[in-house]
Amino acid sequence: MSDLQRSFAKAKLSGLPFDPPMPANALEEEDEEDEEEQDDLKPLPENNRDDDSSSASSASSASSTGTIRPSPSKHLFARPKGSTHVKKHLEPLPWSDFFSQELYLESPSTGLIQHVYLTPPAAKSPLFITHHGAGSSGLSFAVLASEIRKALPDAGILSLDARGHGETTPLPTPETSSAEAPVPSSTEPDPPPSLDLSLPTLSSDLLSAITLTQQKLSWPELPGLVLVGHSLGGAVVTDVAKSGKLGAAVLGYAVLDVVEGSAIDALQSMQSYLSTRPVRFPSLSSAIEWHIRTRTLRLPLSARVSVPSLLCPSPSLPQRPPSPTLEPPWTWRTDLSATQPFWHGWFDGLSKKFLEARGGKLLVLAGTDRLDRELMIGQMQGKYQLQVFPDAGHFVHEDQPAKTAGVLADFYRRNDRSRLVLPPKVGAVKKEKEEERE
Repeated sequence: MSDLQRSFAKAKLSGLPFDPPMPANALEEEDEEDEEEQDDLKPLPENNRDDDSSSASSASSASSTGTIRPSPSKHLFARPKGSTHVKKHLEPLPWSDFFSQELYLESPSTGLIQHVYLTPPAAKSPLFITHHGAGSSGLSFAVLASEIRKALPDAGILSLDARGHGETTPLPTPETSSAEAPVPSSTEPDPPPSLDLSLPTLSSDLLSAITLTQQKLSWPELPGLVLVGHSLGGAVVTDVAKSGKLGAAVLGYAVLDVVEGSAIDALQSMQSYLSTRPVRFPSLSSAIEWHIRTRTLRLPLSARVSVPSLLCPSPSLPQRPPSPTLEPPWTWRTDLSATQPFWHGWFDGLSKKFLEARGGKLLVLAGTDRLDRELMIGQMQGKYQLQVFPDAGHFVHEDQPAKTAGVLADFYRRNDRSRLVLPPKVGAVKKEKEEERE
């Protein structure tokens, strides 16, 4: 280095503030504090390529003559964040954090052991009955259930697993039944043969689950019901409301992000979408991470409770022999490709039934572009309530549970008949006036 370069470097360094060296234990303490401060999943920060590009290049060209001294506050030598923390925040959550009990209801009429999650309502309070979409489970509504209880503390929530989903299983046949029937397990499901997932069958299953729950809890009569269905579940609750089999108990029904026209159009690309999903996952945490990373679900809390119920242990692969120290791979519990014969039957005539069924009507969408012509006309005529959450994905109740719960609570209050105070009849008023004159 020449004398000119030495003098230049000395002049540059003399103008920099003096920072004492950082002890080694200080770095470790700051790393631990950083991990504790992270409360939720956060995307990794992207490098700002637009900032100081010219200064960066000049610094590179002058690297042989100048030295940059890092400040301890910059954390330049800290360990990369996120690895341990992300794993911690991808662990599955139990259903008991969101519901008070679960029931296994034997239904000879449907041939099922129907599995439901339940938080019973208080006296004279409503019961929200939820039905999930294809491939999901009753835990899809877990976070929404807790948010509904915040808005309506005395309300109840009944969320069922449809046939072929979750922990709902076929009744044991005489050949396979024993003296004591085995309790269904989420880790060792009994995969049923080809299932009847037609709309009439699913509607019958929902009615059966409601009736059996009433009998199990010894309710003399059903409380006021608010039916809530997402996607396929929206078609099921609409069909049940249209049938009138629940009578005056139905206060109203809400359909979440499903419209006949857009749903049928989306079916054309459904197989292509299913082919892009992973066939299996090495762990439940990796499945949760995939749902969040692909923005299938946008709220990590909901993903942690709902995703594990979508999967079951995969049979051991030839290239990976069973090992007690390794977690088995996980695969999808429901084969959605096998349900293709029922797709059109789920949604045909949905808009007409939605507008014609008795009771209050609520449609929650992730975008107004999903409305078809029939629903647009119905909206202009004021036949139903429309709520749009543009920041949510298809799983609006999982992406925006607090907002969805607020809308459902207001919807119930608007349709609660017990709060209606009818004016007295004209004849009764005249009779009272005559009695007062006398």
